[in-house]
Amino acid sequence: MNSLPPRRMKPRPPRVHLEGLTPAVLRFSDGRRVPGELQLVSTTGGLLGLSRPLNRGSVVKLMFLTRSGSVLGEAEMLSPVTWIQQPFRFVTLHHDDRSRLQAAIQSSLEQSRREHNQSLHGLKQMEKHRAW
Repeated sequence: MNSLPPRRMKPRPPRVHLEGLTPAVLRFSDGRRVPGELQLVSTTGGLLGLSRPLNRGSVVKLMFLTRSGSVLGEAEMLSPVTWIQQPFRFVTLHHDDRSRLQAAIQSSLEQSRREHNQSLHGLKQMEKHRAW
């Protein structure tokens, strides 16, 4: 019996917490707006903090600011994970918005890496001067 060749899984895009509070606005096609907070983001989607969950499958315009500039994309709301947290996936993200988002994610990853290295350096210094 022939088996299928192993599927190569694409690595997941990095998910980051952007620095500081990241307010977001969700705009429905009828003009209604819902405020939220971007808690986690990647180039494929993210996690929003909302006052109450939205209907799964709702498609909204999602707007938020990063250090690299504003990002506007069309997003589909997924099943809520809690009463105040709901994931989404980007349905449409134009090239300029994707570039700004990627730059913000890269900046956040570099900042995390620097902080991690500083923390390791501090631990090494403590070990070096520890009295045994």
